[in-house]
Amino acid sequence: MADGEAVSTAARGHGPAAFWTPGSQILWRYRENGGPHLHIARPVTVVRDDPDLLAVWLAPGTECVKPVMADGTPPHREPLASRYTRPRTVARGRWLGTGVLKLARPGEPWSVWLFWESGWRFKNWYVNLEEPLARWSGGVDSEDHFLDISVHPDRSWHWRDEDEFAQAQRDGLMDAALAARVREAGRAAVEVIRAWGPPYSEGWEHWRPDPSWPVPDLPADWDRTPAHVSS
Repeated sequence: MADGEAVSTAARGHGPAAFWTPGSQILWRYRENGGPHLHIARPVTVVRDDPDLLAVWLAPGTECVKPVMADGTPPHREPLASRYTRPRTVARGRWLGTGVLKLARPGEPWSVWLFWESGWRFKNWYVNLEEPLARWSGGVDSEDHFLDISVHPDRSWHWRDEDEFAQAQRDGLMDAALAARVREAGRAAVEVIRAWGPPYSEGWEHWRPDPSWPVPDLPADWDRTPAHVSS
């Protein structure tokens, strides 16, 4: 498949709001915080796409784009005090592990990711607080909001990355108004967890990918600017 073809011909209909058929390959991307550039791009396979839910599979071994410090250091190894102030660039790398199922409802300021251990032993759900996904013809774009939530099979949960969330505010990557909206979104996500609503109640932990699906390729123009986007 030619570069870019996988993310330009998969949708039914026309325009960014069209739904993708299962098995289509699209990009799931994130903009850098406080800037216009994309710094995360992950080719994924569509599991389901309709007015209620977008579900995609990030397969093991997928080539992705990820942020790194200018000297190549992974951001999580950079001291927190300088993690968001030192120069960064992007690098290509393979997604390691057992793969991730990502679930997003239109307009919600978070997505829910499912993780498994080897042998398909379910590990946990991960709530990634973020801008609601903006759809375009080749995929979806968002901006990460640092704060996250881990949800476990016994229905317990806990906040994650509160230190990064606080540091991002100190470094000017989000103002007080945005931080308040993120906290509000987090509380709303926790209410869904406490009620054990969708997607936790829907059995996605038993889902398995179609073995015939190929691992998507990373297109050469992974960072292209979409002509139109929609939520």
